[in-house]
Amino acid sequence: MAASSWMTARTMRTEPETAPESTTMQTQPEESPLPSRWVFPVLEATAVEELARAAGLPLLLAQLLWARGIRTAPDAAAFLSPAIGQLCDPYRMLGMEAAVCRIQEAISRGETVLIYGDYDVDGTTATVLLKTAIERVAHALGSATQVRYHVPHRIREGYGMQNNVLAEAHAGGVRLVISVDTGIRAFAAAEEAARLGLDLIVTDHHLPEEHGIPQALAVLNPNQPGCPYPCKFLCGAGVAFKLAQALLQQHEPAETCARILPSFLKLLCIATIADAVPLLGENRMIVSIGLQELRRPVQPGLRSLMQLAQLDPARHFTATDVAFRLAPRINAAGRMDVASDVVELFTTREPQRAQQLAEKLHQLNEERRATEAAALEAIEAQLAEQPSETLCYVLDDGASSGASSDASGKNWHRGVIGILASRVVDRTHRPALVLTHETDEQGHSHAHGSGRSIDGFHLLDAVTSCSGLFTRFGGHAHAVGFSLPSERVPELRRRLQDYAAHHLTPETLQPAVSCDAELPLERITPTLYAWLKRLEPLGMGNADPVFAARGVSLRSPVRIMKERHVRLRLSQGPGGAAFNALGWNWAEKILAMGLQEGSQIDLAYRLNENTHPDFGGLELSLVDVQPSRRTTP
Repeated sequence: MAASSWMTARTMRTEPETAPESTTMQTQPEESPLPSRWVFPVLEATAVEELARAAGLPLLLAQLLWARGIRTAPDAAAFLSPAIGQLCDPYRMLGMEAAVCRIQEAISRGETVLIYGDYDVDGTTATVLLKTAIERVAHALGSATQVRYHVPHRIREGYGMQNNVLAEAHAGGVRLVISVDTGIRAFAAAEEAARLGLDLIVTDHHLPEEHGIPQALAVLNPNQPGCPYPCKFLCGAGVAFKLAQALLQQHEPAETCARILPSFLKLLCIATIADAVPLLGENRMIVSIGLQELRRPVQPGLRSLMQLAQLDPARHFTATDVAFRLAPRINAAGRMDVASDVVELFTTREPQRAQQLAEKLHQLNEERRATEAAALEAIEAQLAEQPSETLCYVLDDGASSGASSDASGKNWHRGVIGILASRVVDRTHRPALVLTHETDEQGHSHAHGSGRSIDGFHLLDAVTSCSGLFTRFGGHAHAVGFSLPSERVPELRRRLQDYAAHHLTPETLQPAVSCDAELPLERITPTLYAWLKRLEPLGMGNADPVFAARGVSLRSPVRIMKERHVRLRLSQGPGGAAFNALGWNWAEKILAMGLQEGSQIDLAYRLNENTHPDFGGLELSLVDVQPSRRTTP
């Protein structure tokens, strides 16, 4: 299979450039052993009708809002009209007062502060946001405070705070360390900071350990026990922004904060989208306002990167465009090289330097795509050799079986193995772990892996059942990362297969399509589409609605585009309007169904708008197609 056939279906008229590792996408395996289940939300009809009446909404929109947890007219109004006034009070977050006081103390003393970040979009943008806020306040107060930052190297250091970095910081005069997007499980690092005499402020959004949180001067995390902050699903940059917001509000007039805080939401919007946190509550407002601000880029690095990502500020672009065009270029720095380049890109004021850094990130993303494509070809060959009864895939570049690399002669780059695992899950609808092997200076081989899962299979629980094999592991229900000696990989493969055999059910293994509502094609109108557009920004937790239409007729022969894609002409009901329907990478399945002019299908689809001046208009994007279970006169 060509690498391009791994592309997944999505709601754009152009082919997807790439996908962020954490983004959830509806995909179609080329060969599915079972037809997809269509799952609809359970609604309370009377309550939905009352919401529609009270809020003055079409019934369909009320159904969609109800399914997203919006139950009252005021909540519906807030959801449909995000505004900066919906920012929550940062002091509702446990630990905020202590954190702000310590930073103010550092500024008053002219101390050097270290921000300890992470190498992904979330961690690098969090570093920029907090650094900018502290420097702004320090400058306003005439303080000599310097803000340093450390973004770890993915391969040389890995995730999390390292003791040697803290020791170097202390030796360099740092007395306050602030973590962003990391630290909630950094017990050893917190102990080392205390031993060195460093004050530590942890800002993070990951789930804490069951037995508690690290001992630090302050811990900011809405998910820690006892924290009353209402938005529990901020990304790491979101938590760092709340600290920046509190600090700025202490030192800037209200009218100044009202002017500058939206500008912070540009980068926070990118991080929120890239980290695939639910776009609900405060996150929805952040992304909505952030997208507006992104259409007015001022900082030269952001401007240059948007140009290379082909995001034109003069034209409408969406959260999906940010996720598939902007975020991968930022992530590429941490995957393929040095993520600190991102911090410099977004803080430099020199246009020439900004252009150089943006072009470097763009090139790194091209290298990442090429590296990923080459590895996918090797993975495809491995999948073809896997026993049909395999329930959990553990794929590697060959070293565990005695070879030093895959058939192409290359080890898989550690920066892309998470993406590779996602692609395997998309392809097979099975949990998957992808590993690459590296040999240390002593000649010992170590495997570094990343895993992704399907709904209904808790991957962290699965790898925890094999905890004795790992030198390091962590994650959550849908994603894990780990390391172990290479010779233990066959045992890991065996144990996970056994675990999956006891925990996977036939229902879990059957692909499911989440449909929001039944929407026959004859009910589609421009007015309805305008209402649906008010659901934007779309993303995790507020996905682009998927509708179902049954007994849909094919009005003309199937049209194949570029050998992989299809365009269908569809209508429903006597005299119903005809719509174009596009299916990226659907050619093989549609041809296998033997569809001809006049065939009837049941269709799961998204509704889009083609803005082409000559042949634009409303059109459908295929999510699932099945032979019709009923006929339409």
